[in-house]
Amino acid sequence: MESTMTHVVVLITTSSKHEAEEIGKALLESRLAACVNIVEPVRSLFRWQGAIERQEEALMLVKSRSDLLPSMIRIVKEMHSYTVPEVIALPILAGSSDYIGWVDESLRPTL
Repeated sequence: MESTMTHVVVLITTSSKHEAEEIGKALLESRLAACVNIVEPVRSLFRWQGAIERQEEALMLVKSRSDLLPSMIRIVKEMHSYTVPEVIALPILAGSSDYIGWVDESLRPTL
């Protein structure tokens, strides 16, 4: 098992599966993501503009590296239908060395 603090899972919610697929494809084509899982429907409850809202959404689980987050956030903001899209990165503390190696091979090189 390989220890890592540079690899992340990024959570992104979208208004639909279609929107998640479009954003996911852009992240993969830009080599900002190694893998994108899309889970839907997800029932979200949240506070927005003083009211509690309920919405069915799609949840993206994106495997990447922390150094690529600024570029990922820029693309998500450009493509997303929400005014304030959720983009939250969680560190991968450890994982299969084979999988972590594959993630690194799939992403663009660190500059």
